[in-house]
Amino acid sequence: MDGGTGEELERVRELRERGLTPKEIARAVGLPPARVTHLVRKIAAAETVDSTQRPVVECWVSPGWSAGLTVTGHPEWPAEPAEEETSSGLVGVLVAREAGRSRVSVCAWLVDVYCLGVKNDLGPKVEYRSSLPKTVHDFFAVFGERPAAAPLELAQHLVLGAVEYARSLGFEPAAEADFAATRGHLGSCKRPSAIRFGRDGKPFFIAGPHDDAVRIVRQLQRSAGAGNFDYVIGMPE
Repeated sequence: MDGGTGEELERVRELRERGLTPKEIARAVGLPPARVTHLVRKIAAAETVDSTQRPVVECWVSPGWSAGLTVTGHPEWPAEPAEEETSSGLVGVLVAREAGRSRVSVCAWLVDVYCLGVKNDLGPKVEYRSSLPKTVHDFFAVFGERPAAAPLELAQHLVLGAVEYARSLGFEPAAEADFAATRGHLGSCKRPSAIRFGRDGKPFFIAGPHDDAVRIVRQLQRSAGAGNFDYVIGMPE
């Protein structure tokens, strides 16, 4: 069976991205179901090319990412610290890579740089490049300010460094399976992180609405030791 014409592939790809099943696509384009299944597999295979080999299109970090952190070297990294007293230690990172045919593959991470490492992530999400500005805006909207364009190296040191820091305290990424799927977008980073994590080098846990605060504090008592970490747990109204 041949690979299909460019027009067929493009039409099948478009309908697949809209969530149609192979049978629904076959009816819509007037092709045999077996041929559509073959084209869908071909498209899926093309989308699973090692993401580390794709050029980076854009990389962004949230404003105030360095509040409370110590960075060794790298004066070229964007740094507009927020007020450390009000910083939550939550940092957003987004990386978009080329995916071919005017598309990009996007991964993003919500990182607790003071304690827990990766708390949530997004992707890989393949979309038209024209949709990227909206994706960036929507992801960083929670921070209330425009994100800063950053080199991939900063994204690597922030995300991977925070994961290693959290592991040293006994915490894995919140959704390990999801993180395994997004990890490739960061590429290879063999050097130790240039960032000293924790607030001023000390674990600082700020409980979120979905955190098991009691479990986390107990783990910090075991890994860091009583008096060697700080925490804030909100009281019910």
